[in-house]
Amino acid sequence: MQSPARKHFARVSAAQSAGTADPGRPQTGEQYELHAAALWEARRTLKGIKSTEQKIAKKRELLPEFDAYVAGVLDAGTGAQDDVIVTVMLWRLDVGDLGGALAIAEYALRHGLDTPDRFERDTPSIVAEQLAEEAMRQLEKPYDGTDEGRAHAANDAAELAMYLSRAEALTRDADMHDPIRAKLHKALGYAERARGGHAAEALEHLKRALELNDRAGVKKDIERLEREVKKAGAQANA
Repeated sequence: MQSPARKHFARVSAAQSAGTADPGRPQTGEQYELHAAALWEARRTLKGIKSTEQKIAKKRELLPEFDAYVAGVLDAGTGAQDDVIVTVMLWRLDVGDLGGALAIAEYALRHGLDTPDRFERDTPSIVAEQLAEEAMRQLEKPYDGTDEGRAHAANDAAELAMYLSRAEALTRDADMHDPIRAKLHKALGYAERARGGHAAEALEHLKRALELNDRAGVKKDIERLEREVKKAGAQANA
């Protein structure tokens, strides 16, 4: 584990290198080389683990090693191609750190950073799809059914809706396959529904998901939400 002094040095050095790099060209500099080497070792470690659950746990353990470097790049980077921060973004998605992943995604998408060669999907597609899938996993977690549990679940859903809305805005103009964008709208719809009091917004997103992919699996939820919205409207006009 890095000391606070080493973390500060890594952040400042990374910011200096990233701030003077040529946009679109490969990132260079001592801190990049050090963290690229650390990433290579980390990936080699992960390849030796068969369990997906254990891989995710290992990524969660390894990620703090890259925090100072990533912070430096985000502070001052000019958009050089940087496989380290893009990989860290994807790992943050894998471990459920959606806020941390989006911080990098905003930088990566603003500067048009590509995913490393080993990934088949482009950056907007992978951000949209992985964030939507992780949000759905979190939304499907059971809660204890108490008033406190329901309130906690609603707060979690509101946070997920915020992250998903940011991702939708960031990738809105990107060219991607319709089923991927449908996943994002489906997750947004379920998050809006789960937070409570946002049936109309949820319905809008689920309808958009169905437009993009008629096998999105949202038809029954759309019907339920339409009845809910209609009932709420009737009560409001009574």
